[in-house]
Amino acid sequence: QYNTILSNMDKIYSTAKVCLDNGTCWELEPDISDIMATSRSYKKLLYAWEGWHNAAGNPLRASYEEFVKLSNEAYQMDGFEDTGSYWRSWYDSASFEDDLEHLYNQLEPVYLNLHAFVRRKLYDRYGSKYINLKGPIPAHLLGNMWAQQWNNIYDLMVPYPEKPNLDVTSTMVQQGWNATHMFRVSEEFFTSLGLLEMPPEFWSKSMLEKPTDGREVVCHASAWDFYNRKDFRIKQCTTVTMEQLFTVHHEMGHVQYYLQYKDQPVSFRSGANPGFHEAIGDVMSLSVSTPSHLKKIGLLSSATEDEESNINYLLKMALEKIAFLPFGYLIDQWRWNVFNGRTPPSRYNYDWWYLRTKYQGICAPVSRNESNFDPGAKYHIPGNTPYIRYFVSFILQFQFHKALCQAANHNGPVHTCDIYMSKEAGAKLSEVLKAGSSKSWQEILFNLTGTDKMDAGPLLEYFSPVTKWLQEQNNKTNEVLGWPEFDWRPPIPEGYPE
Repeated sequence: QYNTILSNMDKIYSTAKVCLDNGTCWELEPDISDIMATSRSYKKLLYAWEGWHNAAGNPLRASYEEFVKLSNEAYQMDGFEDTGSYWRSWYDSASFEDDLEHLYNQLEPVYLNLHAFVRRKLYDRYGSKYINLKGPIPAHLLGNMWAQQWNNIYDLMVPYPEKPNLDVTSTMVQQGWNATHMFRVSEEFFTSLGLLEMPPEFWSKSMLEKPTDGREVVCHASAWDFYNRKDFRIKQCTTVTMEQLFTVHHEMGHVQYYLQYKDQPVSFRSGANPGFHEAIGDVMSLSVSTPSHLKKIGLLSSATEDEESNINYLLKMALEKIAFLPFGYLIDQWRWNVFNGRTPPSRYNYDWWYLRTKYQGICAPVSRNESNFDPGAKYHIPGNTPYIRYFVSFILQFQFHKALCQAANHNGPVHTCDIYMSKEAGAKLSEVLKAGSSKSWQEILFNLTGTDKMDAGPLLEYFSPVTKWLQEQNNKTNEVLGWPEFDWRPPIPEGYPE
């Protein structure tokens, strides 16, 4: 019954579509994702946002409630208080929740400065009707269906537009990049460090593009270990964009981990903790995305290292990494509260939006109530993938990056570091990967970085130049940090939809 509910939820999510009056239907990938990323029409974005949340989320509500009951029963029989308590046990730390809160408190000031800056730029674009400079930002304007990463609206706020354009999507398209090439470029980055290449089965059995034969698939990118020591695959509806090039590296990071620990006993064939698994490919992307590396792979004609170009680069990275932190933190706050009963079904949606406003400073652009199930519009809820691993990964990846840059003898600020071709960095990383979960994550982290704790320091150091710059910009325009008008909501546009 438990598995039936899960596969039923998966099916609802993966077949949801938004249909227009003229009979055209949009799927999440690529149609709706493209609209969210590229449209700057308030109404069109709203139509896509509301349509998706209604189509994917609402029908999941009853199943999810039933699923929570069954899941809790199963883990209570295993001696856990509830499902959330089982999920947290993977981090093997009595102070896990307090540690996370402490980390988030250190990072929040940077987020508030980014949020205020972005809100001002959206105010310049959409006006005072739709943006309140003391309120939350309407959730559909940030370039992503869940407002989890904001890099797609970078064009609205490039600090120094006369410098080389760091979004290389159009160059990739012009040069005829395709899905396979993106995966080959990623593989070559790993092998340049002395790490492993992908086995032949990977290339013959992976699904690297959306099928064109009419099959309906779950497009959400994922990596698979078949636990037979030779079959490893990625499933991704790859499109040719810079953002997807980073997703490719993220998924390839999972497979590199699988390959490295394949000879461990089965019970140790997993990441040191779930956050480690998510961090590996992202660490590669921190090097790949540097202007100097993009130049090496022919995607930028000139890589300048002056202060203005650095600010351009770091703001783009902040829209990806800093903007994500509150989202990565709140998803499982919501879910843990659902599993332990603090959030009963009668408050599923209310508590979701309370947390989204409290942490992210965003609000629903149209009114939502308990007939809606907006958490269900995010893949990891019906897919039942725990989420705090991504928050942990965003902390760890900067700790890893710093340690690997030291191994590669990098000089200069850590945001300019590219570990490409460094066998020394590769050897340090390989030690982490080969161990799987055969040692505690604290010990593995200590061997790589010299500390056995999650530490926000390297992330704060990486972003310190742009943090300072954001503070200066916000002071110039006297921005209010935060959203004291917590309950403000935007009006519905006249004559909506467009």
